[in-house]
Amino acid sequence: MSNDIAYPVFRTSDPVLALRIARRLMEFGRCEYSKVSGFAELPSVAAVRRMAKAMTEGQFCGASTWEEVEGVPLEDLPALVAGVPASGLPTEAAAFEGRLPVEWEAWNLPIGSIEDGLTAAIGANVGSINWHWLRWPDAPEVGFRGEDKHAEVSILLNAHTRELDVPTDDHTVFVHVRDANPSREPYAHWIAAQVGLTLIGPGQCS
Repeated sequence: MSNDIAYPVFRTSDPVLALRIARRLMEFGRCEYSKVSGFAELPSVAAVRRMAKAMTEGQFCGASTWEEVEGVPLEDLPALVAGVPASGLPTEAAAFEGRLPVEWEAWNLPIGSIEDGLTAAIGANVGSINWHWLRWPDAPEVGFRGEDKHAEVSILLNAHTRELDVPTDDHTVFVHVRDANPSREPYAHWIAAQVGLTLIGPGQCS
C-alpha cells in the first residue's frame, strides 16, 4: 500500500486562471481512463442554490449528528443527509436548518464535465477539483520511472491545505506523485517543469 504526496506548483486569486494552469498540467498526464472528481463545502442556503444551478452532477449532503445516523439504514435517513442531486434539494429554506454546511461532491466523471461549473459557482467557499488516473511518463534524466497509481493534479479552491480547514482568498494547483523514501520530490519538479511550472512549497501527504 502506498500514498500520494501533493506539491504546490501555482497559486493565484483568479480561479479561472488556476483552472487553466491545472488543465495544462493535467493534459500532460491525461490518458484514456483519466477522470475528474470535485468537492465543495457550502455554508449557506444561497451558496447551495448557486451551486445547484451550476452542477447537475453529483450529490448534496447536509450536516448530521452521530446520534441521528448511528445504526440507521441509508434508506431511512433524511434525504438531505443521505445525499440528493440538485433536483432533489428542498425548496424551503427551513429544510436546511441544522443541515449546514452542505457538502457537494461528485466522483469519477468524464474530464470536462464539472470543472468550469464548479470554478464559476464556488465563490468564496472552499472546494477542490481532482484529476486522477493520469499517467506520468518516465524521466530517465532524473532517475525516475513513470507512474499512474498516484499520478494526479488538483486545485484547492480558497484553501492552501488538503484538509480545506483554513479558508483563503486564493487557489492552489498541485501535482501528485507517490510518497516514497527516497523522496520523489525531484520527479514532481520534473513533471511541473515539462509545462513551465515549478514547485512553490513543501509536499502535503494524503
